[in-house]
Amino acid sequence: MAEIHKLFPSMDGNDFQREELLSYFKTILTKIDELKDPNKLTLGEMPAYTEDYYNRMIHKAGIPKAGMEIEEVIQKLIKLVEGHRYVNRNYVANAAPLPNIASIIGNLVMVLVNGNNLWDVEGSAAAAAEVEVTSMLSKLIGYDENVSSGYTTWGGQGAVFNSLRLAIARYAPDSNETGVPENLYCFCSELSHYSLYKSLEATGIGVRNLVRVKVNDDHSMDVQDLKEKMEHVIAKGGVPLYVLATMGTTDTFGIDDIREMKRIAVELEDKYHLQSIYIHADSAMGGMYAFFNDYDFEGNPLGLEDNVQEVLKSYQQKFIHIQLADSLVFDFHKLGQTPYVTSLFLVKNREDLKYMDLDEVETPYVGNRGYGSYHTGYTLECSRMGSALAIYASLLAFGKEGYQELLANYIRVNLAFREGLTKEVANVAITNEISPITTFRLYPEKTKWHEELSGLLPVEEVMEINQFNEEFAEVIGAQRDQIYFGNTKKQRLVNVANATKRISVYAHKFFTISPYSTLEEVHRYVEFLKEHQDLYLKTKSIAYNLN
Repeated sequence: MAEIHKLFPSMDGNDFQREELLSYFKTILTKIDELKDPNKLTLGEMPAYTEDYYNRMIHKAGIPKAGMEIEEVIQKLIKLVEGHRYVNRNYVANAAPLPNIASIIGNLVMVLVNGNNLWDVEGSAAAAAEVEVTSMLSKLIGYDENVSSGYTTWGGQGAVFNSLRLAIARYAPDSNETGVPENLYCFCSELSHYSLYKSLEATGIGVRNLVRVKVNDDHSMDVQDLKEKMEHVIAKGGVPLYVLATMGTTDTFGIDDIREMKRIAVELEDKYHLQSIYIHADSAMGGMYAFFNDYDFEGNPLGLEDNVQEVLKSYQQKFIHIQLADSLVFDFHKLGQTPYVTSLFLVKNREDLKYMDLDEVETPYVGNRGYGSYHTGYTLECSRMGSALAIYASLLAFGKEGYQELLANYIRVNLAFREGLTKEVANVAITNEISPITTFRLYPEKTKWHEELSGLLPVEEVMEINQFNEEFAEVIGAQRDQIYFGNTKKQRLVNVANATKRISVYAHKFFTISPYSTLEEVHRYVEFLKEHQDLYLKTKSIAYNLN
């Protein structure tokens, strides 16, 4: 067993084993740093992804008969890292984070103590962090920290699923035994994340009972359309159970009017004698901007520029009402710059969780003992990672002002990018409002965005413009080790002149998520697009002439 003991941290905290472990950490950090190039997006060289790339891996893979030395294991791990994208100044594609140092340390503590966060007897460090983080964020958004509750889960998807599960159990407390009632309906924006669609599948409500609501020009939900569709469901004998308020759509950062949603919900509850309609704020993308809820724009302690303040003021007016939601989520592994997966599901009233809690007889191995007082039997997970430690460390290290500075910079850089892009590229249209995301659409000749928005173009022309953008996405995607832009095939839906069905609009995304994406880098982003579009247009012209 002596050789096996070498594969574990020490039992007594001796110097030798600690230094050995630290040497492994140092080797890994050194090897990864050696692969970094600030002018590239990948760590080392990108592998050649041939069609049989993964099949060759499958055939080669096998468990060694005798274990390898740790040094050789590290070599194997570093080999896997080669070609991995690294979120430096060149990553402007999506909400993938560059984890901050405090969160990495928090994650390390989580791994070293390795507690199961289901029960404080097994995971006291993570349980304490979870309680503190829940209180911190409840105070931030206006929940009563003495009444609210929260727990970490598997991302925004996990929060949507848990909130729907909670809404069902609250409406029909016996549904855990008898099954989900057949007449329940859920509502979301036509641009909301697919999480609710998947959750309707998983809970058994079924996707036929998902009602999609139109959006306004600012990509927020059309609340009048929501009201009409809810009343239509009621008229058919259905029950409007759940509304998903998207606080920052994935592609365009559209923010729903949660105050107006709540007003409509209460109005319909009173009019039709309904139970309370559950509202979940899907704030996975935008929730971090609640850090500006009490920012003093008059005093402006951070010295923010006027145009940045203007955007953040508009956010404050929307996020200050997030407390009206029955639940919400903070996805720190997006704009909070923490490792995957660090999401906190926050519930306004902890009493609601009793609808999902398991009876003691169902958990004879935890919770029903005379010791331990934090037993989260209401979570779907039994084995639950202590990711609250990474969130906790980040909140302490950044503080409110640190996060405000980081979040403001995302807006600052996007403002400059929009200005530079429209100045340098004549055939481009910016297709969303100012936010941490800029979506833009290119045209074969002159821009026709306003015509598309007005429904004046035929379906054939819209599809042709979509194809133009899809092909260009492939061109710049092939150079993603230099600068990686995102893209979407559903930026929004538009009417067309010669058909009744609305058409999806394709667009590209500029999403700053790295602290190294600064104003000084904006010209390089624009030049990259301009140069590659010139090359793309030249290639298309040559191909056209050949034909």
